[in-house]
Amino acid sequence: MDIHSTVQLHTGRKMPILGLGTWKLTDSTADVIVRALELGYPMIDTSGDYGTQPGIGEGLQRSGRPRESYYLVTKVEETDDAYEATKKDLADLQLDYADLMLIHRPPDSGAGEDLWRGLIKARDEGLTKDIGVSNYSEEQIQALIDATGETPVVNQIEWSPFGWSKAMLEFCGAENIVIQAYSPMTRSERLSHEALVGLADKYKKSPAQLLIRWSLRKGVVPLPKANQAEHLQENIAVFDFELSAEDMGTLDALNEEYSALGPKPVYLQQ
Repeated sequence: MDIHSTVQLHTGRKMPILGLGTWKLTDSTADVIVRALELGYPMIDTSGDYGTQPGIGEGLQRSGRPRESYYLVTKVEETDDAYEATKKDLADLQLDYADLMLIHRPPDSGAGEDLWRGLIKARDEGLTKDIGVSNYSEEQIQALIDATGETPVVNQIEWSPFGWSKAMLEFCGAENIVIQAYSPMTRSERLSHEALVGLADKYKKSPAQLLIRWSLRKGVVPLPKANQAEHLQENIAVFDFELSAEDMGTLDALNEEYSALGPKPVYLQQ
């Protein structure tokens, strides 16, 4: 496993196993994107409501990288017309297509079957290669499948040793849905936890690197956010060590259904 490794989606296409999160990355966004691509980041994750898409588009253009050399994930909001929002996102990003479009979160009224149909249309017209969801429970994903016969390729959810779900991991495994992890480093809120710091010292790695490696070992695709050059480099320097089964168990046991966002995530409310 290395930075160039991929995971296969149930559509047959492949997705990188690690990417750059860009939530609140509104300062010098273009510069960060250029630097990340120079360092070897293969995937960028964004959303229409992050405020980062224009800067990301600028960075992608400035990088001079061919379109096929990076994987771009973005999202439509629960109040959007998903098809029209996809076109707007692509305009902001200065791209002809996304690799993956997600519903950012389910609407209050249910699973968002109409939103899902809008993304299906966008995919069928070549505006995105694949489609998925974010912040969805098992029941909400199943509702989309039942309504359309289309299974999301991804469920992007908050995920770390301090807040994760064995049931969701098993459900997504059974449905061939890849879990992408946002806030895999707990937005730095748990990096000083005694058990985590102790393991980091054992492996001569940072607590953040252990959290990223834990996700990778789970078969989950982490999307760590960074904007400083040293943190960008640190977050991808995670392929030269392997966590033992015992230490994975120690990290697993840290689960307290924690969310850096405050309320318990919907996938933990089951």
